This record gives sequence, structure tokens and C-alpha cells, in this order.
Amino acid sequence: MRRGGVAGSNLAGATIPANCRGGMTRRNDTRSERGKRMVELVVKFILSYMVGSIIGSLVVGRIKGGVDIRSEGSGNAGGTNALRTRGKVFAFWVMLIDVGKGVLAVAVIAPISLPLVPEAAFRPEWIAVACGFAAMLGHVWPVFFGFRGGKGVATYVGVLGALAWPALVVALLIFAVVLILTGYVSLGSIVAPIAVALYLLLITGFGPLTVFGVAMALFILFTHRTNVVRLREGTENQFPKVMLLHRLFGL
Repeated sequence: MRRGGVAGSNLAGATIPANCRGGMTRRNDTRSERGKRMVELVVKFILSYMVGSIIGSLVVGRIKGGVDIRSEGSGNAGGTNALRTRGKVFAFWVMLIDVGKGVLAVAVIAPISLPLVPEAAFRPEWIAVACGFAAMLGHVWPVFFGFRGGKGVATYVGVLGALAWPALVVALLIFAVVLILTGYVSLGSIVAPIAVALYLLLITGFGPLTVFGVAMALFILFTHRTNVVRLREGTENQFPKVMLLHRLFGL
């Protein structure tokens, strides 16, 4: 009992050595820095998600008198359904908004300096990738429109162009080839991100861009899951006019 009492009294009256106090301060500083890093990431992620939630077709539809293309055509809020149901001019403005918000998330929101947050707390590439992904989430599940948005392809184009424009060139070329050969926009939209993921892996190795590429290929495949079913059943909508080889040579 006395031994325990002595130990207790020594602990109660002990002073913390200076070197230990320094270690504790450093640990507290490290926790503070981690917190600041998370604040930076969370704030920019939320801002990008909010921007992504501005759905082009629904914004243009409201300007045009309250049109909601989710009740027309395929029921999707994306550019393809806008083109089918409302024509080229309507679809142009839809695409401009949806592509633009992807660029905005990566090129404007990601590099913003936040007060009280150290610069480059995260690697800029990871912040840009996170902001791009947040914009994609916002487009598919928009907070302003009942979490019913598009499938993310147009926003993906904007994000990819801002992150790595050569990869966007690859995506557009693959998309065009698939569309011309098959007439299926959905198939081109699925195949192009897969090709981009492989391209980024070969060119950049395993890093932020490759992680983004693989994640987006899987994400876009997920958002097109009903299209995959229709492709397998042979009931998917087709654009015969763009099938140049078929029109020219009957292939």
C-alpha cells in the first residue's frame, strides 16, 4: 500500500521534462496540421460537388419555360437525351455547362488558397483528382435536383481535359471510332474511359491520374449499367446516321 501511495504522490507532484513537453507540442502540432489538411480537402470537395450539382439540362430547361427532360426520352438528364428530345441548340448549352463545371472544379476550385491552411498540404494532383471526382458525383446525384442527374460523361470530359488534355484526345478518338463503327453513344461512353485508364497507366505509372482514370472507368460503367443491359438485349438506342462505314460501304 505504501509503495502505491509513494508512486501516486510522486506522479502527482512530478514535473514534465522540457524535452517531453516539446514532444507533446510537436504531436499536437502534427494533429493540427492533419486537421488543416482535412479542412482543405473537405471544403474543396464540397465546393466541387455543389458546382457539379448544377445540371445543364435542368438549368437550360428552366430558362426555356420549365422543361425537365428527365420526364422525356430516356429519362436521363444528360446531353444525349437533351439532343434527342430538344435538339442541337438545347444540347449545345447543356454540354457547355456540364463540361464547364468539370473544368471549373479542377482548374479553379482545386488550386484555391484557403485561409489558415498551409499551401500544398496535400499534393496538388490529389486535390485536383478529388475535386474532379466530386464534380462527377454532383452531376450524377445533384443536391439541387433531388439527387437525379446525368451519367457523368460530359463532366468527365471537362475534368479530364483540365487534368490531362492528351488523355482527353485519346478518349475522344476512341469514342468517335466506337460511335462510327456501332452507332452506340453509350458504348463509346463506356469504352473511352477504359482506354483512358490504360493510357494513363502506361504513360504516368501508378499515381493520382491513373487512380482517377480507373475509378472513373468503373464509375461510368456503373452509371451506364442499364445501357449495358439494353446493349446485351439489342434494345439500346442507336444513331445510324453516324455509322459512316455502314452508310458508305454497307459494313
